Amino acid sequence: MAIRTALTERLGIEHPILCAPMARVSGGKLAAAVSEGGGLGLLGGAYCDESWITEQLQVAGNARIGIGLITWRLAQLPNVLDLVLDRSPAAVMLSFGDEQPFATRIKDAGSVLIAQVQSLEQAKLAADAGADIIVAQGGEAGGHGAQRGAFSLVPEVVDALPDLPVVAAGGIADGRGLAAALALGASGVLLGTRFVATEESLAPEGAKAAVAAESGDVTVKGSVFDKARRFDWPAAYSLRTFRNAFSERWEGTDTLPESAIAEFEDAVARADMNVAPVVAGEAAGIIRDVPSAKDVIPRLVAEAEEKLRGAAALCGTP
Repeated sequence: MAIRTALTERLGIEHPILCAPMARVSGGKLAAAVSEGGGLGLLGGAYCDESWITEQLQVAGNARIGIGLITWRLAQLPNVLDLVLDRSPAAVMLSFGDEQPFATRIKDAGSVLIAQVQSLEQAKLAADAGADIIVAQGGEAGGHGAQRGAFSLVPEVVDALPDLPVVAAGGIADGRGLAAALALGASGVLLGTRFVATEESLAPEGAKAAVAAESGDVTVKGSVFDKARRFDWPAAYSLRTFRNAFSERWEGTDTLPESAIAEFEDAVARADMNVAPVVAGEAAGIIRDVPSAKDVIPRLVAEAEEKLRGAAALCGTP
C-alpha cells in the first residue's frame, strides 16, 4: 500500500519519506537506496565540497535523487550550484540561509526547490522566495537546528502556507512519527537519524551502533564540534550530537587550543566516537537496528497505516 499526499504528487514518489541530506553521511549509496525504496534520497552536499559531490553523484549512478546544500556556504561558493544543476537533480534542498539568490536558477533548471526552515517567519520568507516544498524542522533533530519543537511548528507552518506541501522533521524515526506528522497536516517526513543507522549510511560503524543502542537522553546541543572543524556557523543554529568525552571537556570554551583540534582530527580519522561526534537526534531512542535504507521505508509506511487505521477505528470511522 502507499500513502498519497501532496508531497508524493509533487515529487513523483511512492511514499512521503525523504532522507535528510546529512553531510558526509547521506552519500550516493544511501540516497539511491532511499529512492529505490520509494522515497526520495537527498545527497548531503552540505559544505559544497565539489570533489565529494562529484564522487557521490557517480556512486548514485542513474538513481533519481536530490541534493541538499547549506545555504550560507553556497553563498560563499555559488559555482557549486552549477555543478549540481548540471546533473538535473529531482530536487535541491536549501537549509540555514536565504534561498532567494538561488531560487530562480534552481527552478529554471527544472528542479524542485525544497527549503528547510526552523520558524514560521523563515517559512513565509522561503515561500516568498519560490520554494515548492517546506521542511519544518523541529529542534529535536540531529545535526544543526534551532529551538522550536516539531509538534507545534509543523501545524503552524501548515496553517500559514496551505498551498504548499509541508514536510515534518525532527524526532521522527518510525511509523508512529509519520502518522503523527500526517495528523498535524504535514504531507510527509524528512528523516535523518533513522537513516544514519542503515547499511548504506557513510557514518562510522561506531556511530551507527551508538544510534541503535542509546537513548535520546544522551543528545546535547552545542558548538564545540563546529569549532573543532573550524566551521563558522551562524549563532542561530547549534549542533545536536551525542554527549561524549570531548564535548563534556570543551563545550563552552570560546576558543579551542590547537592541541584539542589536533586530537579531534585524529579521532575523526580513526572513528573514535569518544572524541569524534555522533551526529544524531532525539529519535535515536526509538531506533534499535541497522537495516538497509530501502527496507526502512515500507516498514515505516506499514506502521503508519496501522496507526492511522487504529485512530480511525477509535473515532468510529469505517
